[in-house]
Amino acid sequence: MLRLENVRKKYKDFGMDVTMEVKPGRVTGLIGRNGAGKTTAFKAALGLIRTEGGEISMLGKPLSKLSEKDRERIGVVLSDSGFSGYLKIKDLVVILRNLYSGFDEEYFTGKCKSFGLPFDKRIKDFSTGMKRRLHVAAALSHHADLLIMDEPTAGMDVIARDELLTMIREYMEAEERSVLISSHISGDLEGLCDDIYLIDEGKVILHEDMDVLLDEYGILKVTKEQYEAMDKSFLVCRRKEEFGYSCLTKEKQFYMENYPDIVVEKGSVDGVMTMMIRGER
Repeated sequence: MLRLENVRKKYKDFGMDVTMEVKPGRVTGLIGRNGAGKTTAFKAALGLIRTEGGEISMLGKPLSKLSEKDRERIGVVLSDSGFSGYLKIKDLVVILRNLYSGFDEEYFTGKCKSFGLPFDKRIKDFSTGMKRRLHVAAALSHHADLLIMDEPTAGMDVIARDELLTMIREYMEAEERSVLISSHISGDLEGLCDDIYLIDEGKVILHEDMDVLLDEYGILKVTKEQYEAMDKSFLVCRRKEEFGYSCLTKEKQFYMENYPDIVVEKGSVDGVMTMMIRGER
């Protein structure tokens, strides 16, 4: 559905070189700290910035070969773009109707109402969370085959976030649809994504199925003596602590069975990301 292969972008103080894939029928998450390259990767995938190399394909075609009809099959929410602040929702309906032949006006206005968005206010008077909800409703309104969503839950309260995630799950009920999504709220991704990419300093440093990350990864809390004595074959990285070491492993069951005195914490998106970025590999 979407593939970036060795896609490179160079700025004065930052460089990106990314390979990743969003497969049909899957929700793929992209995580990383601020400035890691997530938004750059999103913009590169959409052809919004010029890249220095690599290949990008979407919907089975090179990005440069996409037709207007192909582009109607893509729904987009970006963190730093939006609609003119002087528009009202009724104005946006006219624009979306002209942009997308598959625009579902009833669905769009229904979602705007369920999100509690005011129809009589200009978008510039919306809160940050309200603007995000509007962008999401618009992205879903033409029943796209591929959703690309950069921080769609930013500025939303817990109820609005839950409604959005339910909308994405409902969207995925149709076969062969796909989603690429980023979020700073790991719990959103843990309950939604099939697989996840971790990007840091412009490079992918981890790609894993979400079920594997949550079920098989673990963080070991060990003293210096325990660390020296244990089998280190299945350690991904370690981090020095006052008590000894925190160690990331993809084989937590091995350590639980063979080293019953070691404290083993369950894997999580936040825990794995912190260890991969701050730990020694």
